[in-house]
Amino acid sequence: MVLITGVGCQDDTALVRKIQSQRQAQQETQARRDHLGEAFVLLRKYVELAPEMAQEQIAFHLNGWSATRPPSEATEPELADTLRDVISADALTERVAGRTFLPGDVLHLRDSYLFHSLYTWVDTPRLDEKLLTDWFTEQRQSLGAESVDRLVTATRLFDWTVRNIALEPDDPSAPAPQGPEFPLGMKFQGAGYRQSDYQTVMRGTGDGLQRAGVFTQLCRQAGIPAAVLGTIDGTSGEVKPFCVGVLAGDEIYLFEPTLGVHVPGPNQVGIATLAEARRDAVVLRRLGIAGLDQFTYPVTKEDAQQCVALLNLSPETISPRMKKLQSGLTGDRRMNVYVDADKIAQQLDAVTGISSVRIWDVPLKTEVYRQVCEQYAQRDPVFAFWYMARWAMMDAGFESARQLTLGRWQHLTGQFGDIEEESITGARTLYMNQRAPEFEIEDLRIDVDLQKQYGIRRELGVDSATYDQQVAQIQGLMRMGKRTATYWLSLLQADDGRLETAEGWLEKRVLPEEQQSFWTPAARYNLARLAEALGKTDKAVEMYKRVGEPQEHGNRIRARLVAKQDD
Repeated sequence: MVLITGVGCQDDTALVRKIQSQRQAQQETQARRDHLGEAFVLLRKYVELAPEMAQEQIAFHLNGWSATRPPSEATEPELADTLRDVISADALTERVAGRTFLPGDVLHLRDSYLFHSLYTWVDTPRLDEKLLTDWFTEQRQSLGAESVDRLVTATRLFDWTVRNIALEPDDPSAPAPQGPEFPLGMKFQGAGYRQSDYQTVMRGTGDGLQRAGVFTQLCRQAGIPAAVLGTIDGTSGEVKPFCVGVLAGDEIYLFEPTLGVHVPGPNQVGIATLAEARRDAVVLRRLGIAGLDQFTYPVTKEDAQQCVALLNLSPETISPRMKKLQSGLTGDRRMNVYVDADKIAQQLDAVTGISSVRIWDVPLKTEVYRQVCEQYAQRDPVFAFWYMARWAMMDAGFESARQLTLGRWQHLTGQFGDIEEESITGARTLYMNQRAPEFEIEDLRIDVDLQKQYGIRRELGVDSATYDQQVAQIQGLMRMGKRTATYWLSLLQADDGRLETAEGWLEKRVLPEEQQSFWTPAARYNLARLAEALGKTDKAVEMYKRVGEPQEHGNRIRARLVAKQDD
């Protein structure tokens, strides 16, 4: 009995030691492996990878890195409670309080990486808002260099957003099929939530609320406190967003994303503060156009007395695991993945005129909108075709769509040119490769090799008429992809400081009648901005006053500011 027990103990001890040795070896290997570095390699190439696989791999590496770090001391912020009307308590707790990185977290990290990369190259003196140069110089004496520098960066980010996100109406007028029903008081094609901030910046088009989303994302990466400001309906209590407020010093400065202009201060000088808009009725009144009642600004001094500040944050952004990750991001991995929501709320709430601070519900509503549409598309083929058709030139599986998406990614992350020694193809080349000659597009019907490239194959039993219709649809996508690449290439030239080249591309390749597309109004606006930058003030003012443009209201305000500066 004793002998048997003794042998058993010896065997167990050896086994325990073996397990402990193996575990220690695994931990040492884990510690040596640069999980964070591997996660960032995948993050930089996200659009080239299969999304689900990339999300799983990145989450795996983040958890591998996290296992070697002490736990975060952050707790769930009080402001998370403001989301409980749009997400269940269990789902909110999982997404905010969870300590393990999930595949869904990677979408937040992708967005953070993209917007940080974009902010980094947009924040340059070459992209300064010239209408504010003298005012900024004057403000350095009273406001202080730090606050002015913050505002200078904010105006660069806002100006890029307005020039690069073509304005869509809140209520689209284009034909659409019957859509699904939505919860939370949402509606089909509702403003703000019909696409995400990532989709808005990748597609380069969105409504005023979506422009606000892109602008506040960029401000977050610049470390600038910014919030969507909304007025409060005295009867229903409904919050109606109207502009973005940027905190600099003790004041909130106003930017109007739907109009595409900063709110001019008193005497149309500088950027108005919330305090000025609350004190002087003329500040918001001047956002209207005299003599044109259709351009009366809907928000008044009285409306602005009490505003709600809405923070554009997903649940992941305020989670302890993101704070933990934030502490490990240094050097070229640095980006803002975590926000201390309660701290920013205190800063904003200290400003007179801010009655409360909440987390904006639009990011979560965007998720709901996508899920409902995708489920409905599985049941309704007509809706499914409509839902996918407009952006199939980027979202479809064929090579041309993948290359256009990669070109846009490279553009936004600042990789304009090729780096041959690293086998990196830049945005300029990728855009140029999309510009297939018209004869090639026409030859798609008879060119078998070209058909293979675009994934076209005539299945058995498909009649000639049906096949021709499929080919015609692909030809339409090719032409739309070509025109989109051409337009984005003209914007890239402007972003790169090649203003005359950009002007030539818009005039000769984007705006000719035979090349007209849904980019035409935005192209005309950017042509006016280029004329302004090149000193052709009269031409710019005339173009800003063009009747019927989606952004005509804001364009006329800019025309007034440009003419005033030129006097």
